[in-house]
This record gives sequence, C-alpha cells and structure tokens, in this order.
Amino acid sequence: MKNRDYLNGMKDGIPIGLGYFAVAFSLGIYAKSAGLSPLQGLVASFLNHASAGEYALSSAVMAKVTYVEIAIATLIINARYFLMSCALSQRFDEKTPFIHRFLVGFGITDELFGISIARSGTISPLYNYGAFSVAVPMWSIGTALGIIAGSVLPERIVSALSVALYGMFIAIIIPPCRRNLALTICVLLSFALSFAFSVLPYVKNLSGGTRTIILTVAISVAAAIAKPLPDEDTEGEEK
Repeated sequence: MKNRDYLNGMKDGIPIGLGYFAVAFSLGIYAKSAGLSPLQGLVASFLNHASAGEYALSSAVMAKVTYVEIAIATLIINARYFLMSCALSQRFDEKTPFIHRFLVGFGITDELFGISIARSGTISPLYNYGAFSVAVPMWSIGTALGIIAGSVLPERIVSALSVALYGMFIAIIIPPCRRNLALTICVLLSFALSFAFSVLPYVKNLSGGTRTIILTVAISVAAAIAKPLPDEDTEGEEK
C-alpha cells in the first residue's frame, strides 16, 4: 500500500513536473539577467516552489535590495502556502509524525496541493513525496537550464524567450479576472500604483523590494476589507 501511494504520487506529478519545467525555463532566462549562476538558480528553485516568488527573488537580486527585503517580499508573496499546509495536514492520519507534516508543507505548491486535497479519505505523506520527487526536481532543473541557455544563446533569442515569462503571468491572471470584477480591479490598480510608485517623489527613491512589499500588503488588505470572500455557510443560505 505504501509503495502504491508513492507510485501514484509520481504518476500524478509527471504532468505537473512537465509544466513546471517549461515555466522554470523561462524564469531561468530572467534569473540569468539578474546575474544568478545555474547552481544558484537550482538551489533557489529547490527552496522556492512558486513562480511569483521566484520572479520576485530575481527582481530583488537585480535591484540589489537587502536580504531582509528579499525575505519579507518572498514571505508575503508565498504566504498562501501557510494556509494550504494547514489545510492539507488536517487530512493526514492523526498519528502522522510532525516531520512528515513539515516536509509535506515544505513542498506545497498550488498544483500539488490541488491533486492532494482532491483525494478521498486520509492522505498518505508518501503520495506527496512521490509527486514532489518528480515535480520539484523538474522545477529546479528547468531554472538551471534556463540560466545556461541564457548564457549561450544569442541575445536576440534570449530576449524573445524572456517574453514567455510575462505571457505566463498574463495567462494566469486573465481567466480569473474574466470571472471576477473585484479581482480585475485589483490587478488594474496594482499596475497603476506600481507605475505611480516608480515616478512619484519620495516613494520612487525606495528600493524595488520595499515598494513591492508596501503595495502587496496595502492592496491585499484593502481588497479584503472592501470585498471579503463570502463565508461558505452564508453563501449556502443565500442559494
């Protein structure tokens, strides 16, 4: 049974890993422009399993911000994984040791959380380990190969490939924005304020990492107050 859980995790992690490889390759192209070496990119991706978080990391390195700003920005951008880890740990057997909960929490991503939480009954950590063992290495290797490609390919091709990263982010935000007006407003407001912060007096002198932290916290708090998510019980009563 244990071997079956692990193998099922590997099987479900293969398509996710292939997708991660493509995204990570584009992130590697961008990381090369920030000055990261293939080894640094490999380690950074292994420790940071989020495209937005890794993009923020490379941007912060490029802007030469402090370690504290990098840590805070990465923490804020990846904060959703705290909630995912807590939710997933509730599906483990109550006798599951803390070390397994910790390791599974370390490897959480949006997609891996999705395939795990969708399973019926109690979840075995071995299933998560199987999925991680495929997806996370492909994510890390993809970044390293992207950095290598950025070093050997002609500049014109590297410039063209770097556009894929922005296309990926557009592909992520457009579908939910079409279904949610509040989210659309938040995205447009983020664009406008990000530009404003880069040209307005005083704030334009702040580092890129500090501006990102301020805008992320301010916009998310304002959105949560103005348009909170409906409670499940309340939503059910309204229906």
